[in-house]
Amino acid sequence: MRTSANPQGRGARSFRRGRVALVAALGLAAASVAGLESTAGAAAVRPTSRIVPFSVQASCAAAKPGFASCFALRVIGSQHLSVQATGPAGYHPADLKSAYNLPSTGGTGQTVGIVDAYNDPDAASNLAVYRKEFGLPACTTANGCFRKVSETGTKTYPKNNSGWSEEISLDLDMVSAICPSCHILLVEATTSSLANLGKSVDEAVKLGATEVSNSYGGSETKNEATFAADYDHPGVPITVSAGDSGYQAGAQNPAVYNTVTAVGGTSLKKSSSASRGWTETVWDTSSTEATGSGCSKYIAKPSWQKDTGCTFRTVGDVAADADPATGVSVYDTDGGVGGWLVFGGTSVASPLIAAVYALAGNGASIDNASYTYAHTSKLYDVTSGSNGSCGGSYLCTAKVGYDGPTGNGTPNGTGAF
Repeated sequence: MRTSANPQGRGARSFRRGRVALVAALGLAAASVAGLESTAGAAAVRPTSRIVPFSVQASCAAAKPGFASCFALRVIGSQHLSVQATGPAGYHPADLKSAYNLPSTGGTGQTVGIVDAYNDPDAASNLAVYRKEFGLPACTTANGCFRKVSETGTKTYPKNNSGWSEEISLDLDMVSAICPSCHILLVEATTSSLANLGKSVDEAVKLGATEVSNSYGGSETKNEATFAADYDHPGVPITVSAGDSGYQAGAQNPAVYNTVTAVGGTSLKKSSSASRGWTETVWDTSSTEATGSGCSKYIAKPSWQKDTGCTFRTVGDVAADADPATGVSVYDTDGGVGGWLVFGGTSVASPLIAAVYALAGNGASIDNASYTYAHTSKLYDVTSGSNGSCGGSYLCTAKVGYDGPTGNGTPNGTGAF
């Protein structure tokens, strides 16, 4: 649960599954947990029976009305607990490609736009470390692969913010993991206001983004339709995180807009007994720390959404890994301090899905999430778990077919995108 923000604008969260969750979630016996790394990113691993306590911290403070909070959740203590035979803790690009049956090539000619607030002065250098670690081709300003601009398209960047910088690193790394051949355009909003973030989405499309990811959100407001046009760009798939506070928090803006793909979160685990090699359930750590879902209060239900439990727009549409206990490797120096970290939250899922759209390369035929509803056979249906209390309704409980927490499912290749 969020507490008051610290001086860097972050909020702390407790992680009820405590000290064994990360180990159990990734299918590792406590006696064989690999271990203590003296420096961030160290590849050497020593077997140990120690179970390392960890907690979760929100990178961004809770949002006031009219503003958004990023949905990155950092696992505290993860640098001391390796869940890989070698290399950084957390899932690597090869794990995510395997889990979602994604091709090793594709995305040439695509530019994934990343919209976040404030400036990350280390965005390019952190991205370079991540891609080098996992053998991905360099993506730099010099070779034309990476570009960073302000919300007005200039190099006059907003003020630095370490919490949003963590979100930026997470977003850039997830696009790199899924679509290493894609170009990346980072647009930094002046503030985290919905007005500035919406302008940044428009700027990303104006500058040639073929997909745009948005890993942030806030509570719905009566005037939210004011910003709807910023997220309506036919032919450019726009993905938005569904939120990290569970069903009881209500649907989040801008995930409620019916012109976007609202992306929920799962807990993704390796499984030798599953034919896929992986299993997924709804991400649910506690009543206040889980994937978002729910009914919009104000945004109309699109014609392609046929569920009957919401009069207005239902969140979400699809999903991907978001559980901090099954988190991903991210490199972030946070202004010179940091290194290899593990992140969860639906901030993992939104850029991942945007990159899957880019791999598919068919953005010109996509106006919203409707394409995924017409191609559900190309998704992994998530059928277990819930993200709150709703009397067993599909709005917070996974079912066969459509449900709120995971939508129509998670990627099984690129066919649904």
